[in-house]
Amino acid sequence: MRKPEWLKINPGNSRQFSATGNLVESQGLHTICRSGRCPNLGECWNRGTTTFMIGGDVCTRSCKFCNTKSGRPLPLDPDEPAKIARSIREMGLKHAVITSVDRDDLPDYGAEHWAETVRQIKNLNPQTTLEALIPDFQGNAVCLNTVIETRPEVISHNMETVKRLTPKVRSVARYEQSLAVLQQIANAQVAAKSGLMVGLGETENEIDELMDDLLSVGCKLLSIGQYLQPSKKHIPVENYVHPEVFNKYKEIAYNKGFNHVESGPLVRSSYHSANFLP
Repeated sequence: MRKPEWLKINPGNSRQFSATGNLVESQGLHTICRSGRCPNLGECWNRGTTTFMIGGDVCTRSCKFCNTKSGRPLPLDPDEPAKIARSIREMGLKHAVITSVDRDDLPDYGAEHWAETVRQIKNLNPQTTLEALIPDFQGNAVCLNTVIETRPEVISHNMETVKRLTPKVRSVARYEQSLAVLQQIANAQVAAKSGLMVGLGETENEIDELMDDLLSVGCKLLSIGQYLQPSKKHIPVENYVHPEVFNKYKEIAYNKGFNHVESGPLVRSSYHSANFLP
């Protein structure tokens, strides 16, 4: 399916773009920008920001929408939390976003590594606000609480798609389990955020239902973006949603009671993340 005009991507070629890439590579770090083939890589790296991905670059899951490598990951890098913290300081970030691969191979699913990363960031960058875009930790409430207790300003966990399509799109995660993760975050008085892809064959009624489900568990921050097929082996795009429809979804979400919504063809989970701060 041919991409429409409104999906033009900024490739990025500035001096700042190169500096961001060089810093990431020199520290041996990973980003979801590259791993996930994010269409906003050029825009974000041109502004000197990126979304760091911890836990390595190999995921133990194989979701049908995600370009991140799947397989058996290497052991965790114990120096990674400190490297992330130093990189954030060197980049001078006022707001940072951290995400990770799923580490279902670990007894705590990577929760303590997550917590140590947040602690190191906050210790070295006390003025930097932080969003933690976390996996579901297999629904383990104790592991999730390990991260919650570090108190990032925002903790996000993506629903990715509507209830009917979840088994088709996500390899392990379950719809109800993801809602439970968001509820635990919100119950701990931390701003809970989630993200949704459209263009996978969902209906407007199903999106409406998802919004209601998110609000029912206390999640009031939402991003909505167009799904783009990373390669031919991934689930195909069913349709390209017009920007006017994204505006409609945004209006519906605000009318329902969401506190902040980013909705547009190129919106991704961490896009304009600072706008979601409470």
